[in-house]
Amino acid sequence: MHLELVTIVVAEYDPAIEFFVDILSFDLIEDSPSLTNDGRPKRWVVVRPPAASTGILLAKADGDRQLPAIGDQVAGRVGFFLRVNDFETAYRRMTSAGVEFVTSPRTEVYGRVAVFLDISGNRWDLLGSPEPPAA
Repeated sequence: MHLELVTIVVAEYDPAIEFFVDILSFDLIEDSPSLTNDGRPKRWVVVRPPAASTGILLAKADGDRQLPAIGDQVAGRVGFFLRVNDFETAYRRMTSAGVEFVTSPRTEVYGRVAVFLDISGNRWDLLGSPEPPAA
């Protein structure tokens, strides 16, 4: 058993795809025409970090109930955790690409961490291995 997808509600598909693929270096797994439950056109858009098994369904907000969820998927908490092999390189690349970090990098027992906002304003932890102790 594994968790296949989680949904992030977005304002528009294409800017969200650009953010996840071009800035975070995720793979675009699928971008297919689809239909809502009541027959209106939509897209089925899935992105996923390279070699990961769990993907993100980018779902365009549909209607007054879904619009407030954009950027507030988990009520202002960090709800997504992106672990990278090289924290400093990822942090520099993301910063230079315009990603908004709301905390400075710090070291915790579980590794290096800094909180950033995705294209919709959801909070993510960028996570890396703990830095080796100073010699």
